[in-house]
Amino acid sequence: MGEATVRFFEELDQQGYDPLLAKLSGTLRLDLHEGPQTTHWLIRIDRGRVRISREDMVADTVVGTSPELFEDMVLGRENGLAALLRGDMTITGDARLVVQLDRILPGPPHSRGPRRYRKEVS
Repeated sequence: MGEATVRFFEELDQQGYDPLLAKLSGTLRLDLHEGPQTTHWLIRIDRGRVRISREDMVADTVVGTSPELFEDMVLGRENGLAALLRGDMTITGDARLVVQLDRILPGPPHSRGPRRYRKEVS
């Protein structure tokens, strides 16, 4: 699993509250599939309060993709909604949570706007 992905989830968990998610509550599980192995990230959101764990449990929304694609999303090299439309990601459950998650992912490295995770990652 990529270093940027781990750092993204650690920073999100440490922050604890994200104003971009203040009107949202629910659980989203991200399943990163790499051959026979799947890595799980569970995001619990309660009116902006965010907690991250590595649990494989039932969630309101489950997103499946490759670790490489999600790493590119965290680095701002890939757009999650575009990847979904191309069929590079799968979603079951409440798709609104995926749209909200996309709001906290960085945009392209040289874009302008209120993206939170715009830190340079090498």
